[in-house]
Amino acid sequence: MKVSSKNYYLILVLILMTGLLSGCTDSASKDIKIGMVYELTGNTASYGTSAADGAKLAFKEINANGGVLGKQIKIVTADNKGEPSESANAMTKLITQDRVIAVTGFTVSSCGIAGSAVAEDNKIPLVAAATVNPRVTVDEKTGKVKDYTFRACFIDSFQGTVSANFALNSLKKSNSAIMIDNSSDYSKGLAQIFKDVFTKGGGRVVAEEAYLQKDQDFKAILTKIKAQNPELIYLPGYYDDVGKIIKQARELGITAPILGGDAWDSPRLVELGGAQALNDTYFTNFYSVQDTNPASQAFVEAYKKEYGQPPDSMAAMGYDAVYLLVDAIKRANSEESAKIREALAATKDFKSVSGNMNLSSTHDAIRGVVIIEMKDGKQVYKETIKP
Repeated sequence: MKVSSKNYYLILVLILMTGLLSGCTDSASKDIKIGMVYELTGNTASYGTSAADGAKLAFKEINANGGVLGKQIKIVTADNKGEPSESANAMTKLITQDRVIAVTGFTVSSCGIAGSAVAEDNKIPLVAAATVNPRVTVDEKTGKVKDYTFRACFIDSFQGTVSANFALNSLKKSNSAIMIDNSSDYSKGLAQIFKDVFTKGGGRVVAEEAYLQKDQDFKAILTKIKAQNPELIYLPGYYDDVGKIIKQARELGITAPILGGDAWDSPRLVELGGAQALNDTYFTNFYSVQDTNPASQAFVEAYKKEYGQPPDSMAAMGYDAVYLLVDAIKRANSEESAKIREALAATKDFKSVSGNMNLSSTHDAIRGVVIIEMKDGKQVYKETIKP
Protein backbone atom coordinates (compact mmCIF):
# COMPACT_ATOMS: atom_id res chain seq x y z
CA MET A 1 0.00 0.00 0.00
CA LYS A 2 1.36 3.37 -1.00
CA VAL A 3 1.51 6.17 1.57
CA SER A 4 1.26 9.76 0.32
CA SER A 5 4.00 12.16 1.33
CA LYS A 6 1.45 14.15 3.33
CA ASN A 7 0.34 11.10 5.32
CA TYR A 8 3.95 9.98 5.74
CA TYR A 9 4.91 13.25 7.44
CA LEU A 10 1.76 13.13 9.59
CA ILE A 11 2.68 9.65 10.82
CA LEU A 12 6.26 10.78 11.48
CA VAL A 13 5.03 13.75 13.55
CA LEU A 14 2.73 11.49 15.57
CA ILE A 15 5.61 9.10 16.32
CA LEU A 16 7.85 11.97 17.43
CA MET A 17 5.11 13.44 19.64
CA THR A 18 4.53 10.05 21.29
CA GLY A 19 8.23 9.81 22.08
CA LEU A 20 8.33 13.32 23.47
CA LEU A 21 5.28 12.71 25.65
CA SER A 22 6.83 9.52 26.96
CA GLY A 23 9.99 11.41 27.77
CA CYS A 24 8.01 14.09 29.60
CA THR A 25 6.23 11.44 31.65
CA ASP A 26 9.57 9.90 32.74
CA SER A 27 11.12 13.21 33.71
CA ALA A 28 8.02 14.18 35.66
CA SER A 29 8.08 10.95 37.65
CA LYS A 30 7.37 11.35 41.35
CA ASP A 31 9.41 8.28 42.25
CA ILE A 32 13.01 7.57 43.20
CA LYS A 33 13.91 3.92 42.76
CA ILE A 34 15.97 2.30 45.54
CA GLY A 35 16.85 -1.39 45.51
CA MET A 36 16.58 -3.70 48.50
CA VAL A 37 18.34 -7.09 48.53
CA TYR A 38 17.84 -9.49 51.44
CA GLU A 39 17.95 -13.17 52.35
CA LEU A 40 14.21 -13.75 52.05
CA THR A 41 14.44 -17.51 51.51
CA GLY A 42 17.05 -20.13 52.43
CA ASN A 43 18.80 -20.99 55.70
CA THR A 44 19.31 -17.36 56.76
CA ALA A 45 15.83 -16.12 55.84
CA SER A 46 15.09 -15.27 59.48
CA TYR A 47 17.72 -12.51 59.29
CA GLY A 48 16.72 -11.22 55.89
CA THR A 49 12.99 -11.09 56.50
CA SER A 50 13.47 -9.22 59.79
CA ALA A 51 15.86 -6.72 58.22
CA ALA A 52 13.51 -6.28 55.25
CA ASP A 53 10.62 -5.58 57.62
CA GLY A 54 12.68 -2.91 59.37
CA ALA A 55 13.66 -1.43 56.01
CA LYS A 56 10.06 -1.37 54.76
CA LEU A 57 8.97 0.44 57.93
CA ALA A 58 11.68 3.06 57.38
CA PHE A 59 10.69 3.57 53.73
CA LYS A 60 7.03 3.87 54.76
CA GLU A 61 7.86 6.52 57.37
CA ILE A 62 10.03 8.49 54.96
CA ASN A 63 7.37 8.48 52.24
CA ALA A 64 4.70 9.49 54.77
CA ASN A 65 6.88 12.47 55.70
CA GLY A 66 7.21 13.70 52.12
CA GLY A 67 9.77 11.29 50.69
CA VAL A 68 13.17 12.56 49.57
CA LEU A 69 14.04 15.40 47.18
CA GLY A 70 10.33 16.01 46.77
CA LYS A 71 9.70 12.51 45.44
CA GLN A 72 8.32 9.27 46.81
CA ILE A 73 10.64 6.29 47.16
CA LYS A 74 9.76 3.23 45.11
CA ILE A 75 11.31 0.08 46.60
CA VAL A 76 12.47 -2.60 44.18
CA THR A 77 12.96 -5.80 46.20
CA ALA A 78 15.14 -8.81 45.37
CA ASP A 79 15.79 -12.10 47.17
CA ASN A 80 19.40 -13.30 47.26
CA LYS A 81 18.34 -16.64 48.82
CA GLY A 82 21.31 -16.47 51.19
CA GLU A 83 23.70 -17.30 48.32
CA PRO A 84 26.63 -15.16 47.03
CA SER A 85 25.93 -16.03 43.38
CA GLU A 86 22.28 -15.07 43.76
CA SER A 87 23.38 -11.85 45.48
CA ALA A 88 25.44 -10.84 42.46
CA ASN A 89 22.58 -11.69 40.11
CA ALA A 90 20.08 -9.72 42.20
CA MET A 91 22.33 -6.66 42.33
CA THR A 92 22.97 -6.82 38.59
CA LYS A 93 19.25 -6.93 37.83
CA LEU A 94 18.43 -4.04 40.16
CA ILE A 95 21.13 -1.84 38.66
CA THR A 96 21.01 -2.70 34.96
CA GLN A 97 17.32 -3.49 34.46
CA ASP A 98 15.42 -1.72 37.24
CA ARG A 99 17.77 1.29 37.13
CA VAL A 100 17.84 1.95 40.87
CA ILE A 101 19.96 4.87 42.10
CA ALA A 102 21.20 3.03 45.22
CA VAL A 103 20.79 -0.25 47.08
CA THR A 104 20.41 -1.30 50.70
CA GLY A 105 20.35 -4.79 52.15
CA PHE A 106 22.34 -7.90 53.10
CA THR A 107 22.67 -9.55 56.50
CA VAL A 108 25.13 -12.29 55.47
CA SER A 109 28.75 -11.30 54.91
CA SER A 110 29.46 -13.60 51.96
CA CYS A 111 26.36 -12.23 50.21
CA GLY A 112 27.37 -8.65 51.02
CA ILE A 113 30.85 -9.23 49.59
CA ALA A 114 29.37 -10.55 46.32
CA GLY A 115 26.86 -7.71 46.15
CA SER A 116 29.47 -5.05 46.80
CA ALA A 117 31.54 -6.24 43.84
CA VAL A 118 28.61 -5.48 41.53
CA ALA A 119 27.96 -2.12 43.21
CA GLU A 120 31.60 -1.13 42.70
CA ASP A 121 31.66 -2.23 39.06
CA ASN A 122 28.57 -0.12 38.34
CA LYS A 123 29.41 2.79 40.68
CA ILE A 124 26.12 2.52 42.55
CA PRO A 125 26.01 3.26 46.31
CA LEU A 126 25.32 0.25 48.53
CA VAL A 127 24.53 0.52 52.25
CA ALA A 128 24.79 -2.93 53.82
CA ALA A 129 22.70 -3.52 56.91
CA ALA A 130 24.35 -6.26 58.97
CA THR A 131 27.40 -7.70 57.20
CA VAL A 132 30.34 -7.63 59.61
CA ASN A 133 33.22 -9.11 57.59
CA PRO A 134 35.84 -6.41 56.75
CA ARG A 135 35.93 -7.61 53.13
CA VAL A 136 32.51 -6.09 52.50
CA THR A 137 33.96 -2.56 52.45
CA VAL A 138 37.67 -3.23 51.87
CA ASP A 139 39.04 -5.03 48.82
CA GLU A 140 40.81 -8.20 49.97
CA LYS A 141 43.40 -8.17 47.18
CA THR A 142 44.38 -4.50 47.14
CA GLY A 143 43.54 -3.50 50.72
CA LYS A 144 41.82 -0.39 49.37
CA VAL A 145 38.53 0.92 50.70
CA LYS A 146 35.71 0.32 48.23
CA ASP A 147 34.38 3.60 46.88
CA TYR A 148 30.65 2.88 46.78
CA THR A 149 30.10 0.37 49.61
CA PHE A 150 29.13 1.39 53.16
CA ARG A 151 27.52 -0.32 56.12
CA ALA A 152 25.30 0.51 59.08
CA CYS A 153 26.89 -2.06 61.40
CA PHE A 154 30.19 -2.53 63.22
CA ILE A 155 32.76 -4.99 61.87
CA ASP A 156 34.21 -8.29 63.09
CA SER A 157 37.38 -6.74 64.48
CA PHE A 158 35.39 -4.77 67.06
CA GLN A 159 32.83 -7.49 67.76
CA GLY A 160 35.50 -10.18 68.10
CA THR A 161 37.59 -7.99 70.39
CA VAL A 162 34.60 -7.29 72.64
CA SER A 163 33.82 -11.03 72.78
CA ALA A 164 37.37 -11.96 73.78
CA ASN A 165 37.58 -9.28 76.45
CA PHE A 166 34.15 -10.25 77.78
CA ALA A 167 35.32 -13.86 78.06
CA LEU A 168 38.51 -12.86 79.89
CA ASN A 169 37.27 -10.04 82.09
CA SER A 170 33.55 -10.58 82.71
CA LEU A 171 33.25 -14.36 82.50
CA LYS A 172 36.76 -14.80 83.97
CA LYS A 173 37.68 -17.68 81.64
CA SER A 174 41.32 -18.54 81.01
CA ASN A 175 40.87 -21.11 78.24
CA SER A 176 38.42 -21.71 75.44
CA ALA A 177 37.50 -24.07 72.63
CA ILE A 178 36.44 -22.61 69.28
CA MET A 179 33.94 -24.09 66.82
CA ILE A 180 34.15 -22.64 63.29
CA ASP A 181 31.76 -22.87 60.36
CA ASN A 182 34.28 -23.50 57.57
CA SER A 183 31.70 -22.58 54.90
CA SER A 184 31.22 -19.06 56.31
CA ASP A 185 33.44 -16.00 55.85
CA TYR A 186 31.64 -14.50 58.83
CA SER A 187 32.44 -17.38 61.17
CA LYS A 188 36.07 -17.80 60.09
CA GLY A 189 36.82 -14.09 60.37
CA LEU A 190 35.21 -13.67 63.76
CA ALA A 191 36.88 -16.81 65.15
CA GLN A 192 40.33 -15.58 64.10
CA ILE A 193 39.88 -12.20 65.76
CA PHE A 194 38.56 -13.79 68.96
CA LYS A 195 41.54 -16.17 69.05
CA ASP A 196 44.09 -13.40 68.49
CA VAL A 197 42.69 -11.09 71.16
CA PHE A 198 41.94 -13.89 73.64
CA THR A 199 45.46 -15.33 73.47
CA LYS A 200 47.12 -11.91 73.59
CA GLY A 201 45.09 -11.25 76.71
CA GLY A 202 46.50 -14.34 78.40
CA GLY A 203 43.86 -16.87 77.40
CA ARG A 204 44.58 -20.27 75.88
CA VAL A 205 42.73 -22.00 73.04
CA VAL A 206 42.53 -25.71 73.94
CA ALA A 207 40.65 -26.92 70.85
CA GLU A 208 39.60 -25.74 67.39
CA GLU A 209 37.03 -27.75 65.49
CA ALA A 210 35.31 -27.05 62.16
CA TYR A 211 31.90 -27.91 60.77
CA LEU A 212 29.88 -26.98 57.67
CA GLN A 213 26.53 -25.26 57.31
CA LYS A 214 23.61 -27.68 57.07
CA ASP A 215 25.45 -30.36 59.11
CA GLN A 216 23.01 -32.04 61.47
CA ASP A 217 25.10 -34.20 63.80
CA PHE A 218 27.83 -32.38 65.76
CA LYS A 219 28.38 -34.96 68.50
CA ALA A 220 31.72 -36.28 67.18
CA ILE A 221 33.17 -32.74 67.18
CA LEU A 222 31.65 -31.94 70.56
CA THR A 223 33.05 -35.15 72.05
CA LYS A 224 36.56 -34.05 71.02
CA ILE A 225 35.97 -30.65 72.60
CA LYS A 226 34.59 -32.16 75.80
CA ALA A 227 37.76 -34.23 76.18
CA GLN A 228 39.76 -30.97 76.44
CA ASN A 229 37.55 -29.74 79.31
CA PRO A 230 37.30 -26.11 78.11
CA GLU A 231 36.08 -23.39 80.43
CA LEU A 232 34.27 -21.74 77.51
CA ILE A 233 33.22 -22.51 73.94
CA TYR A 234 33.32 -19.71 71.38
CA LEU A 235 30.77 -20.42 68.63
CA PRO A 236 30.50 -17.65 65.99
CA GLY A 237 27.93 -19.39 63.79
CA TYR A 238 24.46 -18.87 62.39
CA TYR A 239 21.40 -19.56 64.55
CA ASP A 240 20.28 -22.53 62.44
CA ASP A 241 23.45 -24.45 63.35
CA VAL A 242 24.06 -22.85 66.75
CA GLY A 243 20.74 -24.02 68.19
CA LYS A 244 21.45 -27.62 67.22
CA ILE A 245 25.06 -27.47 68.43
CA ILE A 246 24.13 -26.10 71.85
CA LYS A 247 21.37 -28.67 72.31
CA GLN A 248 23.71 -31.53 71.45
CA ALA A 249 26.48 -30.08 73.63
CA ARG A 250 24.21 -30.04 76.68
CA GLU A 251 23.02 -33.57 75.88
CA LEU A 252 26.66 -34.69 76.01
CA GLY A 253 27.06 -33.11 79.43
CA ILE A 254 29.01 -30.03 78.34
CA THR A 255 28.11 -27.36 80.90
CA ALA A 256 30.67 -24.68 79.98
CA PRO A 257 29.35 -21.23 78.99
CA ILE A 258 28.98 -20.75 75.23
CA LEU A 259 29.62 -17.38 73.59
CA GLY A 260 28.84 -16.24 70.07
CA GLY A 261 28.15 -13.34 67.73
CA ASP A 262 25.27 -11.38 66.27
CA ALA A 263 24.25 -14.22 63.94
CA TRP A 264 22.68 -15.97 66.93
CA ASP A 265 19.90 -13.42 67.00
CA SER A 266 16.75 -15.17 65.81
CA PRO A 267 13.54 -16.44 67.44
CA ARG A 268 14.45 -19.77 65.87
CA LEU A 269 17.45 -20.12 68.18
CA VAL A 270 15.28 -21.06 71.17
CA GLU A 271 13.10 -23.34 69.04
CA LEU A 272 16.17 -25.27 67.88
CA GLY A 273 18.25 -25.25 71.05
CA GLY A 274 15.68 -25.27 73.82
CA ALA A 275 15.33 -22.68 76.58
CA GLN A 276 17.09 -24.76 79.24
CA ALA A 277 20.06 -25.67 77.04
CA LEU A 278 20.61 -22.01 76.17
CA ASN A 279 21.08 -20.93 79.78
CA ASP A 280 24.62 -19.65 80.45
CA THR A 281 25.09 -18.61 76.83
CA TYR A 282 25.90 -15.11 75.57
CA PHE A 283 26.29 -13.28 72.30
CA THR A 284 27.37 -9.90 70.97
CA ASN A 285 24.78 -7.95 69.03
CA PHE A 286 23.99 -4.68 67.26
CA TYR A 287 20.97 -3.73 69.31
CA SER A 288 18.69 -4.69 72.19
CA VAL A 289 14.97 -3.98 72.33
CA GLN A 290 15.57 -3.23 76.02
CA ASP A 291 17.66 -0.17 75.13
CA THR A 292 15.91 2.79 76.76
CA ASN A 293 17.18 5.65 74.59
CA PRO A 294 14.36 7.70 72.95
CA ALA A 295 15.23 6.75 69.35
CA SER A 296 15.11 3.07 70.25
CA GLN A 297 11.81 3.33 72.06
CA ALA A 298 10.21 5.26 69.19
CA PHE A 299 11.39 2.57 66.77
CA VAL A 300 10.07 -0.23 68.99
CA GLU A 301 6.67 1.44 69.26
CA ALA A 302 6.41 2.01 65.50
CA TYR A 303 7.55 -1.55 64.71
CA LYS A 304 5.05 -3.08 67.14
CA LYS A 305 2.27 -1.00 65.60
CA GLU A 306 3.25 -2.11 62.09
CA TYR A 307 3.95 -5.81 62.71
CA GLY A 308 2.34 -6.67 66.06
CA GLN A 309 5.59 -7.81 67.67
CA PRO A 310 8.84 -6.27 68.97
CA PRO A 311 11.78 -5.89 66.57
CA ASP A 312 14.98 -7.90 66.72
CA SER A 313 18.44 -6.56 65.95
CA MET A 314 18.22 -7.38 62.23
CA ALA A 315 15.05 -5.32 61.95
CA ALA A 316 16.86 -2.46 63.66
CA MET A 317 19.79 -2.71 61.24
CA GLY A 318 17.53 -2.82 58.18
CA TYR A 319 15.78 0.27 59.52
CA ASP A 320 19.06 2.10 60.21
CA ALA A 321 20.52 1.23 56.80
CA VAL A 322 17.58 2.86 54.99
CA TYR A 323 17.72 6.04 57.05
CA LEU A 324 21.51 6.20 56.63
CA LEU A 325 21.15 6.02 52.84
CA VAL A 326 18.25 8.48 52.63
CA ASP A 327 20.04 10.90 54.94
CA ALA A 328 22.94 10.92 52.46
CA ILE A 329 20.63 11.45 49.49
CA LYS A 330 19.11 14.47 51.27
CA ARG A 331 22.51 15.95 52.09
CA ALA A 332 23.73 15.31 48.55
CA ASN A 333 20.56 16.99 47.26
CA SER A 334 20.95 14.80 44.22
CA GLU A 335 20.13 11.43 42.70
CA GLU A 336 23.63 11.21 41.19
CA SER A 337 25.55 8.22 42.52
CA ALA A 338 28.87 10.05 42.91
CA LYS A 339 27.28 12.79 45.02
CA ILE A 340 25.42 10.27 47.19
CA ARG A 341 28.71 8.41 47.70
CA GLU A 342 30.43 11.60 48.82
CA ALA A 343 27.63 12.37 51.28
CA LEU A 344 27.77 8.85 52.73
CA ALA A 345 31.53 9.11 53.22
CA ALA A 346 31.04 12.37 55.13
CA THR A 347 28.43 10.96 57.55
CA LYS A 348 28.82 12.20 61.13
CA ASP A 349 26.54 11.99 64.17
CA PHE A 350 23.90 9.92 62.41
CA LYS A 351 21.04 9.15 64.80
CA SER A 352 20.71 5.36 64.78
CA VAL A 353 18.25 3.39 66.91
CA SER A 354 21.05 2.67 69.39
CA GLY A 355 22.36 6.23 69.58
CA ASN A 356 24.59 8.51 67.53
CA MET A 357 27.06 6.83 65.20
CA ASN A 358 29.69 7.84 62.66
CA LEU A 359 31.17 6.17 59.61
CA SER A 360 34.88 5.40 59.72
CA SER A 361 37.43 5.97 56.96
CA THR A 362 36.74 2.39 55.86
CA HIS A 363 33.00 3.13 55.55
CA ASP A 364 32.09 1.06 58.62
CA ALA A 365 29.76 2.16 61.42
CA ILE A 366 31.36 3.22 64.68
CA ARG A 367 28.72 2.14 67.17
CA GLY A 368 28.43 0.19 70.42
CA VAL A 369 28.33 -3.59 70.82
CA VAL A 370 25.52 -4.98 72.97
CA ILE A 371 26.07 -8.04 75.19
CA ILE A 372 23.02 -10.33 75.43
CA GLU A 373 22.58 -13.21 77.89
CA MET A 374 20.06 -16.00 77.28
CA LYS A 375 17.96 -16.79 80.35
CA ASP A 376 15.15 -19.33 80.23
CA GLY A 377 14.67 -18.77 76.53
CA LYS A 378 14.66 -14.98 76.67
CA GLN A 379 17.25 -12.38 75.72
CA VAL A 380 18.46 -10.30 78.65
CA TYR A 381 20.40 -7.11 77.99
CA LYS A 382 23.64 -7.03 79.99
CA GLU A 383 25.65 -4.05 78.79
CA THR A 384 26.76 -1.96 75.81
CA ILE A 385 30.46 -1.73 75.02
CA LYS A 386 31.17 1.54 73.24
CA PRO A 387 34.07 2.06 70.80
